[in-house]
Amino acid sequence: MESQGASPAAQQPPGPAAAKGASLRGRLSRQLKRHPGLIPLIGFIGLGLGSAALYLLRLAIYSPDVSWDRKNNPEPWNKLSPNDQYKFMAVSTDYKTLKKDRPDF
Repeated sequence: MESQGASPAAQQPPGPAAAKGASLRGRLSRQLKRHPGLIPLIGFIGLGLGSAALYLLRLAIYSPDVSWDRKNNPEPWNKLSPNDQYKFMAVSTDYKTLKKDRPDF
């Protein structure tokens, strides 16, 4: 007889995907316990991957070269004023003092 409180999912053994994930986590934790010098390396790799992902997201959202809506805004680079800073870092350019040097379209 089945008990009232147990769900059917809890009674079945875990599938191969769950066992593989658990074994990878166990293997990683064993390696980190044996070699604690790997902890900073994994941290810096994670930090680098996260920073790269955030930078790609920033480029996809704020870059005037990327056009997500081609119907309503087919050429977004033409709508930039000369004092819009779209580069990540401007070393020697002061965008507030730039004047327009091109005609309106």
